[in-house]
Amino acid sequence: MKNYKIAVVNGDGIGHEIVPMGVEVLEAASAKFGFKLAITSFPFGAGYYQEHGDFMAEGAMEELKSFDAILFGAVGLPAVDDTLPFKLFTNKVRTAFKQYVNYRPVKLLDGIQSPLGTKTQADIDFVVIRENNEGEFVQNGRVMYGDEPHGFATDTSLFTRVGIERIAHYSFKLARKRRSKVTNVTKSNTMINTLAYWDRVIGEVAAQYPDVEYRKMYIDAATANFVLHPEYFDVVLTTNMLGDILSDLGGAIMGSLGFGPSGNLNPERTFPSMFEPIHGSAPDIAGKGIANPIGQIWSAAIMLEHLGEQAAADAIVAAINQTTAAGVLTTDAGGTNSTKEVAQSILKFL
Repeated sequence: MKNYKIAVVNGDGIGHEIVPMGVEVLEAASAKFGFKLAITSFPFGAGYYQEHGDFMAEGAMEELKSFDAILFGAVGLPAVDDTLPFKLFTNKVRTAFKQYVNYRPVKLLDGIQSPLGTKTQADIDFVVIRENNEGEFVQNGRVMYGDEPHGFATDTSLFTRVGIERIAHYSFKLARKRRSKVTNVTKSNTMINTLAYWDRVIGEVAAQYPDVEYRKMYIDAATANFVLHPEYFDVVLTTNMLGDILSDLGGAIMGSLGFGPSGNLNPERTFPSMFEPIHGSAPDIAGKGIANPIGQIWSAAIMLEHLGEQAAADAIVAAINQTTAAGVLTTDAGGTNSTKEVAQSILKFL
């Protein structure tokens, strides 16, 4: 029997409500499909920062390295500078553990009416692959003379050949398992150095996959087509910042950001990968029992898929779809059910 070591980080806000629901579903799946989970919880996040002056304990990264995967909720509190969670937790983990793939499915669930109205499940079924370690979010910049009339600020994007090649190869290989289409979303007509280089290297990789249809689309056109023609897309390959924005739009056309799952993947498995919903910590609704747990539970399913437990992952996703088809939904998705009721429905169907 396989045994997986899972680190669990609730984080902040609604993370304390939805992550335990994800863990319950994982434990039910492990019992049903014959594998074991050794779960260890960590209190890291903005709340931890308020008490200890950092988002995680000293030596935490070394400890987390020993786990097979990390299940994470969300991070951030109103009282804590909102530039710190990315710098001191999420980006720190993503870069240290070489989680260079951010994998975000966009798929309309059973029984859900998309805000796009006429679009169906056949139209809304693609994956946003966001480069996760480089690009616009490397925080390579500075502010000088900020309070002076001549003050200025810079942020410099960083794109490397190895970084572009590895995310491109991942995307084309994924497309071969889906509908064999890759759309490179870029803005190289104005970012004439970084994104022109991005396009060039992706084009070189595309030539190695003649069986996969490849097209380039500018971000402004892609944003419009997410709404007007989501059926155009299969695997969307894009940069760190553009992917961050597009995947939230993807969550919106699914009917709620609360549905959206993601995985921060280290495909080579040299380090643990981290799995989290695409939404934030939502402190405004924390403690009310109304947060949507589906993005978190779906992220847990993606984690099992990454670990090789495909049958268990598929069963969780099927149970999610049976739940949404039955109309068991939280308020963000137009329902009246609580966080716990949605999770219990998923457990029942599982």
